[in-house]
Amino acid sequence: MEITGYAASILIGLSLGLIGGGGSILTVPILVYFFYVDPVLASTYSLFVVGITSSVGAFSHYQKGNVNFKLALLFGIPSLIAVFTMRKWIMPLIPFDLIRIGSFDLTKPILLMLTFSVLMIVASFSMISKSNKKLAAETPVNYMKLVAQSVVVGLITGFVGVGGGFLIIPSLVVFARLPMKKAVGTSLMIMTLSSLLGVLGDVSRHESINYMFLASFSAFAIIGILVGSYLTRYIQENKLRPAFGWFVLVMGFFVLISTLKK
Repeated sequence: MEITGYAASILIGLSLGLIGGGGSILTVPILVYFFYVDPVLASTYSLFVVGITSSVGAFSHYQKGNVNFKLALLFGIPSLIAVFTMRKWIMPLIPFDLIRIGSFDLTKPILLMLTFSVLMIVASFSMISKSNKKLAAETPVNYMKLVAQSVVVGLITGFVGVGGGFLIIPSLVVFARLPMKKAVGTSLMIMTLSSLLGVLGDVSRHESINYMFLASFSAFAIIGILVGSYLTRYIQENKLRPAFGWFVLVMGFFVLISTLKK
């Protein structure tokens, strides 16, 4: 199973390199189902992997002039605060046993996986949809909505351990009116900072982390993002995004059904 898991980790980077998002949402399911990592700890591992992998993609986009540092800070700082707050203070307050419904026990790990499956399903529809090609409007940048979105994205990122690119990119396109390529590059920069800060929130609580495993797992994801960045020259995004969206949709229902069966 581990060999399959490492192979699947390449998909994380491949998606980030090709479309700037989507891949990070696969990290927790891969860690849970292929490496049997506890869902709560998997969210920590996911933030580390996404942060390291995104940094490679962000640097590549920076060299191409596709990173808007002003918007990265404007969107990133509120998101960073939200992620750190969620990981350091809110997550520890959530009890392990939450509620019992008949014979079904809703625990903290199950809640995380259920939330994750719903996010995967929602994200898949945004990738499958073909109506998001020209989201940028000829209106002033809506800074208030942009900051509000950044806080929401940060809280979600901190809770489930995703990079949040599938939420960040639409926000940058709609509210900041960034072209798609610059939205992708800026999103990767934001994901790098918020994800790694989220990990620090866990480290500061003395969370047990296997850095050797994370280094090897991240290495495969980095291979994926390098390959994905190279393939952008030959593969059209409007064909790849829907195909990956269908894959995420199937994975989302698989996680949902598997979690409810426990």
